[in-house]
This record gives sequence, C-alpha cells and structure tokens, in this order.
Amino acid sequence: MRTIAGLLLALAAGCAGTRAESRGQPPRQLQPGQIIVVLPGDDSSAQTKAELAAEYRLREMGAFPLASIEVECVVFQVEAGAAAPEVLDRLRRDPRVQAAQINETFEGLSQGGARSTAALLYGPALIHADAAHRTRTGKGVKIAIIDTGVAAGHPGLRGRIAASENFVDGGETSFASDRHGTAVAGVIAARDRDYAGMAPDAEVIALKACWYLDAASAKALCSSWTLAKAVDYAIRSGARVLNMSLGGPPDALLSRLIGRAVERGMIVVAAAADGGAPGFPASLPMVIAVFACGTGGQAEVPGWTAARFAIAAPGIDILTTVPQTGYDFVSGSSLAAAHVTGVVALLLEEDPALRPAEALDVLRATSRPLAVAAASTPSRAGLVDACAALGKLTGRGTCL
Repeated sequence: MRTIAGLLLALAAGCAGTRAESRGQPPRQLQPGQIIVVLPGDDSSAQTKAELAAEYRLREMGAFPLASIEVECVVFQVEAGAAAPEVLDRLRRDPRVQAAQINETFEGLSQGGARSTAALLYGPALIHADAAHRTRTGKGVKIAIIDTGVAAGHPGLRGRIAASENFVDGGETSFASDRHGTAVAGVIAARDRDYAGMAPDAEVIALKACWYLDAASAKALCSSWTLAKAVDYAIRSGARVLNMSLGGPPDALLSRLIGRAVERGMIVVAAAADGGAPGFPASLPMVIAVFACGTGGQAEVPGWTAARFAIAAPGIDILTTVPQTGYDFVSGSSLAAAHVTGVVALLLEEDPALRPAEALDVLRATSRPLAVAAASTPSRAGLVDACAALGKLTGRGTCL
C-alpha cells in the first residue's frame, strides 16, 4: 500500500526527477510581431483574410474558429521592418475587422521546489475540505484545466482525466513531463490512497495551452492564440468549472470568451498576481480571483483587495503530483486557485444549478479572516472554507 511513508519515498524520487525534457523550438503560436484579427464567422472570412494579407503585407500564421462566440480568428505575422503598433491601429479601423490585438504572452503562477516537510498535506484541514469530503467529493462535476498538459499516467491521476486536448504546435508534444499542469490537477482531483485532492471524484478535462521554452525554464508560457482555442473548447465541453492558474496583460478576445463562458453558467477561477494588480484574467469581475496563503492562513494580502473581493487558499509548500510517479512541494497562487476550483466542484455536486454569481456570493459569505498584521491595508479578502460554504448552500450552516 502507498502509505504516508510511501508517499515520502515517492516525493524523494519526484524531487530527483523533475527536470523537464528538452522542448526544442518555441511553438509558432508565440513569435514576435503576431496580430490576432477577429472576423465574422461567415462565408466571407476566407476572402477577407486574403484581402487583408495583401493590403497590409501580412503573412498568415494560422486561423481557427471560435464557435462559442461565432467568429473566425486569423493570426498574421507583421512583415520584418514594419511597425506592428501602426499596422494594428490600421486594422482596428478597418470596417471588415471586428477586432484586432497583439498575440499576448501569459505565465503560469507557481514556483517549484520548496522542500519544507512541515507543511505536509496541510491544505485540506486548513480550509475544512477534509470535513466536506465526508459528504461531497465533486462526483460527476466536469472541471476544465487550461494549463500545460497533465501527466495522466501518474498514479494519483489515473482515471481522473476524462479528456485532454493539445492546442500547442511545435516543441515538446508529450504531456508526461508537464510539471505545472500536473501539479494543478493533483491539487484539484488526485486520489492515491493517503493523498486526495480537493475534488477527488471530479472529472478533469486537461487542455494544454501552455508550454516550457526549454529544459531550464521555470515558468510555463501561454499565448492569446492558444488560450483562446482552449477557452472555446472548454465552453463547448460541458465543463462547469474552468481553472486558469495563469496571468498576463488584459486581453480583449479572452475577455469576450470568458464572458461567454460565465453567461453559459461556467464558474471561472483564476490565480491572482502578488503585486499591485491581480493580473488577467483574475482582474475580470466575473472571475473568482485567488491568492496564496500559508500553513496557518498567514498571507501577504495584495493591496488591490481593498477595492474588490478575493479569496485566499493554501498556496505555500503544497504537496502535489509531479511528472512520472512523484510528489513534490510547489508554491504559488496557481496552487491556491486549484484549491478553490476543487471547493467549487464540491458546491456544484451539492447544487448542480449553482450559477457563477451565486458561487462567488457563497464563498464571500463563508470566508474566514486571514492571519495578517494589524497594520495591514484594509482588505476585502478572506480564507476559503469548504465546509462552511457547503453548509450555507444546504441551509444547515455546516457540512457535518
């Protein structure tokens, strides 16, 4: 049996074997000078994109439909020597174009390799998910994770990944060495005897839209191009929860897609940045923004929480799945967002008709005070409480 001792042995193996494989060249979805042009999703798009390429001296890099918002997207490469901002401004004023934007870059919000053993499996108890699991485990709830790939063959994730898709072209194509997505998926839905994620009976849809540039890269990168395709797929997949443990600059196309997801009842959870702003997509008002706290609920509460509600969850020294068969400690708001995603799945098992705004209200009403210094800036943040949230939803006041 895989006891806690067995997990620690696996952890040691995981620490020794977490170096990523060589990824080769970056994918074509993130090259300098790329512009995404949004066209009406009708029969005229083929002719229009040919006209635009000729008139603006652009090279088509790819095209893809976004059925959820009924548009066709074309990615153009600006000719060498041309000024991309100038071309972008002209395209935005072209009546044939719905919208145009730079193909932006996003990053996964986690850091690997904290080796603290004092923090072993503290997350479920801190947010009372261990109590919530007596009645709810996320059974039947579909969760879409947009991230790097997920190593579905990991012992803790076998049988948990209902479907997977890859939206990244070029580079390393295997999911087997994708650390970030595997870590996030483990917090959400792993089950391995002595280890259980937040929603261990949920169904995970793993959508690879992010990648590592090379073997030495600590951060996973994503682009507007890959993320847009992944969000569109998630909307059409029937997933009720969408986890986006990543952040970057504001993005109009992704805002439109996430808005459509929420309209259709999908609850979107995103990792927030630690600085003066939450980052995108956590900055969107319809998204549940999450930042990280430590073992006793201690947190450096971001200043931006004075203006809007945000939820804190365990994100420091989190034991979770890593590629191959190991476990490792990982830190960052990516892991905090994964905790909240799992809690939302518990709520949806209890009430499948729960709407995004209702879920946010429940989390806000049942959040607990954070352990912060008395002189801290006033904040509208709180620590997620899985048991209290379930209790409010049922009207019993507790999950027990």
